[in-house]
Amino acid sequence: MESVRGVESLRAVLIDIDGVLTVSWQPLPGAVEALREIREAGLGVALVTNTTSRTRASIARTLADAGFPVSAEDILTAPAVTAAYLAEHCPGARCVLLNSGDIGEDLDGVALVGDDEDGNEGAGSGGRSVPDVVVVGGAGPEFGYAALNRAFGHLQRGARLVAMHRNLYWRTDDGLQLDTGAFLVGLEKAARVEAEITGKPSAAFFETALAHVGVGAGEAVMVGDDVESDVLAAQRAGVRGVLVRTGKYLPETHRAASGTPDHVIDSFADLPALLRELRGSAQQ
Repeated sequence: MESVRGVESLRAVLIDIDGVLTVSWQPLPGAVEALREIREAGLGVALVTNTTSRTRASIARTLADAGFPVSAEDILTAPAVTAAYLAEHCPGARCVLLNSGDIGEDLDGVALVGDDEDGNEGAGSGGRSVPDVVVVGGAGPEFGYAALNRAFGHLQRGARLVAMHRNLYWRTDDGLQLDTGAFLVGLEKAARVEAEITGKPSAAFFETALAHVGVGAGEAVMVGDDVESDVLAAQRAGVRGVLVRTGKYLPETHRAASGTPDHVIDSFADLPALLRELRGSAQQ
């Protein structure tokens, strides 16, 4: 365990879900008990996730059924933040969604258009209008050649590219699996555009999470298994970062990271002890 920065009064914990609390939605050892202890200590909790395959309500039900003391109000997803981002930056935009999983419930207010009305036929598609925004969520079987090529066509004709995250891979019980970032880089380079990122590691995501629990950056810690998108991104936003050696954690990725996590622990089960230490040092 390593600490490199000072500590203010600790009031809240931001927690990634996949790879930290669960893998393939199965609780990691000691995670349920650790979250209960954090709740009992009176700390605010926000589960912040780039998961794009489930809605907040669905995630909350799954976690609660596994014993975690959480509700939908505790969860902040990349789709929910994306909906707020589009409302602010692209009001009224017609959006094409490329995503694996049904997240419509968390995209409230977003004008999604289907293949029969978004001009997918190409530049000479009978004068139908080009969508304003291509929204890219989480990767899966839907990310085939035809779908990616349609997105490429929209971008060539002027659509904006908004992505919920740029994670390269994630861990399941079958091992590491490719994620959106592996495809997003190709779209960006081919269409010569840069995606607007709404989920982690964007600063806006962490600002939204802090507002969600009502604390300042110096009063929170972020716990994640992705050293870049979870931990170092949080640190750039002024939040202390805690890296766990579970989920997608790889020693070589840790060594090659662009910065140094504030703290490194073996698993989420070790977090209550670290938080007691941090709260104790803040009171001295």
